[in-house]
Amino acid sequence: MPTRQVGVGTVAAGFLPIWCNDLELGTHLPNELAAPSSSYRSLRCLVRLHGDPLGYVSLPLLAGRVSADVVARVIEATLKAEINSHRYQEGLPPAETITVAGLEPPAPDCPNAPNNTPFISVVVCTRNRADLLRTCLRALRAVTYPRFEVIVVDNAPLNSSTRTAVEQEAGDDARFRYVIEPRPGLSCARNRGLTSARGDIVAYTDDDVTVDPGWLSGVARGFAARADVGCVTGLACTAAIESPAEAYFDARVSWADSCQRQIFDMSPRWRDGLYPYSPGRFGTGANFAFQTQVLKSLGGFDEALGAGTPTAGGEDLDAFVRVLLAGYAIAYEPAGIVWHHHRADLDDLRTQMFGYGTGLTAFLTKHLLDARTRRALLHRVPSGLRKMARIPGTTRNSALTEQAPGGELLLREFLGFAAGPLCYARARRRAGAMAASTPSQQAQTLPGEMSA
Repeated sequence: MPTRQVGVGTVAAGFLPIWCNDLELGTHLPNELAAPSSSYRSLRCLVRLHGDPLGYVSLPLLAGRVSADVVARVIEATLKAEINSHRYQEGLPPAETITVAGLEPPAPDCPNAPNNTPFISVVVCTRNRADLLRTCLRALRAVTYPRFEVIVVDNAPLNSSTRTAVEQEAGDDARFRYVIEPRPGLSCARNRGLTSARGDIVAYTDDDVTVDPGWLSGVARGFAARADVGCVTGLACTAAIESPAEAYFDARVSWADSCQRQIFDMSPRWRDGLYPYSPGRFGTGANFAFQTQVLKSLGGFDEALGAGTPTAGGEDLDAFVRVLLAGYAIAYEPAGIVWHHHRADLDDLRTQMFGYGTGLTAFLTKHLLDARTRRALLHRVPSGLRKMARIPGTTRNSALTEQAPGGELLLREFLGFAAGPLCYARARRRAGAMAASTPSQQAQTLPGEMSA
């Protein structure tokens, strides 16, 4: 398909929304791109060639529409070098112009074609959000990768809605499994998924994410980049900007728009600022994958960190750092694409930003308390504080946040920074109490476990 609608089409009153979608150049383009509603005033389009993300273009809409001729001209002016770089890798000649006719289909040696297909276990952790989960599962059923399973971990459920959603959406698809983790907390749920995984790779995504059909092919490509890659992250595109809250969050995060491949390790070239304790630099927990045995050897996720604990976050940052400190590399592979649905409600966003703050400093507190990492982290604290002070000025696309209370949201995040160490102390006590429970309470095989 040349285009795919991503936005949900429910626009906040008085807000000037941005239509987020993508466009594949390796096929004939539609004559016109039409947003779900005429209220959309602009388009942000992820441009792809043979599934490979090249970059974004933005342009205005008239009554929610724009002609493909106009889009093609903007793409040619903005991304011609990236287009021809991809074509060079396929052994194709440079493209002189971009038109509605599009470009050739992929060649047999297209860099996005996976050379190997390790078995991948996809883990989706959820709690009482069946409606969101249904959308996530439908997208997972459409994934084109040949060898994968999906494990839905129902975390301390209050009812049977998640199990019902899995049964109805997965049907008789034997790739889907449902398990229960009775202990509350995202890290507990992720660890339950890890123990249930049968794949060489375990990939994690969230119930508020819509994965691209080629997502797992991109994940596999990331692991093939280098023999020492222990973790792969991917592009987590903004699915919709239809409210002030979504606009602010899109402007705040750093992992939603980079199409540049990177491999991170502990070589001297990366040792700047807080690295490797840099939040947001490696990717997001909504789209990351690990060699299964590597993650198991590291002990899985820290159950004192993450949503559902007093810290409310930080477990993904901690996992990234431990992978690097163990001598493995992290590959950022933008072809592993997912679409993330941000908080549309300002009250929900206030809570999330406070949690971002607590999660960050809780994670840092953990490593300050660890004698193995304390000295290196203390050496990086001054540059980290300078980076925090620059947050208001470095928020991307600040013009998008005019209708959101940016000052208040930043204050909530900074209050979270202050509360994080205390939250970590509380979470450690809580995790210790759970660990002291009987084995049958921690890891029982429940009657609710099933194969869909």
